[in-house]
Amino acid sequence: MGGFFGVAAKNDCVKDVFYGTDYHSHLGTQRGGIAALDEDGNFSRFIHDIRNAQFRSKFETDLDKMSGCTAIGIISDYEDQPLLINSRHGHYAIVTVGVVQNALALADDACAKGAHFCEMSGGVVNPTELISHLINQGANFVEGLQIAQNAVEGSSFILLLTSDGIYAARDKYGRTPVVIGHKDGAFAVTVETCAFPNMEYTIERELGPGEIVKITAEGIEQMKPPGDCMRICSFLWVYYGYPASSYEGRNTEEVRNRCGAMLAKRDTVEADCVCGIPDSGTAHAIGYAHESGIPYKRPFVKYTPTWPRSFMPQDQAQRDQVAKMKLIPIRELIKGQRLMFCEDSIVRGTQLQDTIKRLHTEYGAKEIHMRPACPPLVYGCKFLNFSRSRSELDLATRRAILELEGDADANLEEYADCNSEKYKQMVEKIRERLNLTSLQFQQLDDLVEAIGLPKEKLCTFCWDGQG
Repeated sequence: MGGFFGVAAKNDCVKDVFYGTDYHSHLGTQRGGIAALDEDGNFSRFIHDIRNAQFRSKFETDLDKMSGCTAIGIISDYEDQPLLINSRHGHYAIVTVGVVQNALALADDACAKGAHFCEMSGGVVNPTELISHLINQGANFVEGLQIAQNAVEGSSFILLLTSDGIYAARDKYGRTPVVIGHKDGAFAVTVETCAFPNMEYTIERELGPGEIVKITAEGIEQMKPPGDCMRICSFLWVYYGYPASSYEGRNTEEVRNRCGAMLAKRDTVEADCVCGIPDSGTAHAIGYAHESGIPYKRPFVKYTPTWPRSFMPQDQAQRDQVAKMKLIPIRELIKGQRLMFCEDSIVRGTQLQDTIKRLHTEYGAKEIHMRPACPPLVYGCKFLNFSRSRSELDLATRRAILELEGDADANLEEYADCNSEKYKQMVEKIRERLNLTSLQFQQLDDLVEAIGLPKEKLCTFCWDGQG
């Protein structure tokens, strides 16, 4: 994943973009960048590798070298951004977030027509450069953005920094949010609304699916109205969204509290305390504790100053080591206890398996019950890039199905149905592998109710194949 932040203001806005972009650092990616356009029409830009250092520490010394009343910033998956483009539409800077599943086909088609691209390591094309090529096919920026929106399989939301202002485009099905905020003399665009309050912005409105607007210091001009079909990612509220952010008017922390309450309503297991695996599991656990009446405790504390989010590293062994280093157990709250753990999800389960083993063997837990706040992930996401998994066989569900069927792709609809016998067999396989006392997943209907949007507006592909 990743996120962006842009500002069009009457005065210099570079510091606002710096702080606003920093509020997307929790998305845990690898590159950061800022571009600004000064009053003489000149671009300044800085890009840094942020894998081993915070975004803020890498850019603080750059701020004095940048100025402008319009600027954009990006936390990016792996590619260098923003890009500076010279096109028939003039000079502009571009940032994109999402995943282009058909990037190879689009690049091959473009090359066959005479285009060329700078390849990144591994021979892949920078998806932002590819999208800029699609934009340049249009008669103007708006038409070009529509061409890109329609061509991309997956998702892509885009900011263009131009001499006319900032163009913001939400992806065709609104799989991720794009929100406009304002304060006196400035308008901002963000993915995470948590970026607004401390900089005194208030939410103006959210872009609809496929909507395109132009943002200047004077206001917002709609360039293309939104489409009717939205499929916003439900996993935003479950896991990778920030607790202080709201999407489609639904605050993440509130939704997670409701998810936990939903889990408790369906549960009959007795436990000594409710615990959340931090950070995202904490809010689910608080909701569970309030509903069940079982006290909430913290048998783990999280050490965050130097460790990134554990889904970042490409290597599984490194991911596991990062996860272990971050969670510090408290023996006095674990030994002899019946622990009810709430977790956001079980994706691969490898980190969780090690955690549970330590709780049993090293810290003397009596029982360990697990309640993930979403259903089992049966399908790998093909619309966003929030996980480093490169194969559906990485999923705990698919490994269980492979054991049961001899084929990891067999009878997936049945395994996704919480009322089927195959679903129960799959959950039991996962429970056995993780050495849990009990395992009970959230039901999809309960998750949808906790989010509070109609199911037809949500992408639930990773749980039921409906995206």
